[in-house]
Amino acid sequence: MGVDSGGPDIAAGRWAIDPVHSEITFTIRHLMTTVRGSFTDFGGEIRVAGDPLGSAAEAEIRMASIDTRSPDRDAHVRSADFLDVDNHPVMAFAGTGVEPATIGRRARQPRYHVDGELTIKDVTRPVRLLAEFHGTASDPWGGTRAGFTATASISRRDFGIEFNVPLQGDKVMLGDTIAIQLEIQAVLADGGDAA
Repeated sequence: MGVDSGGPDIAAGRWAIDPVHSEITFTIRHLMTTVRGSFTDFGGEIRVAGDPLGSAAEAEIRMASIDTRSPDRDAHVRSADFLDVDNHPVMAFAGTGVEPATIGRRARQPRYHVDGELTIKDVTRPVRLLAEFHGTASDPWGGTRAGFTATASISRRDFGIEFNVPLQGDKVMLGDTIAIQLEIQAVLADGGDAA
């Protein structure tokens, strides 16, 4: 457990992400407003160590599963102008470290920084997630579940996604910053010591 280390109070072991009860969503500025979207095909696991601050995580997202509620827009985003899913079908995240986060006023849930590397279109960049741990509970099927919320912001240009449409003056149609939000349920797949 993570009480003494300052880490989350969660059993060591391999926790598999449950995609049916999890969400990966994002927002980006479009003209004067915000467009929201999600990825619907993803998976991964969290390997909780005896000291939870030594834990690791891995996730893969199928880029073709993007959904912005507009089939025409989704087809354009899948094209070589943006994600180029035919040549780069998977986005991957590999978590490399966890540490307590002390940000502003006290949050209702413990917060942690999760550092890792995000790979999009064969470009890998460091990214830091701000995560909240919502605890663990038994589910009706005899399993043990953990809940997490995490957020991050990335620059799409950092990953070679530069397509835009110039507007009047020096304005452009799309913003550079993509805000990401994760709502994750994970199921304890096996207990014991985890790397």
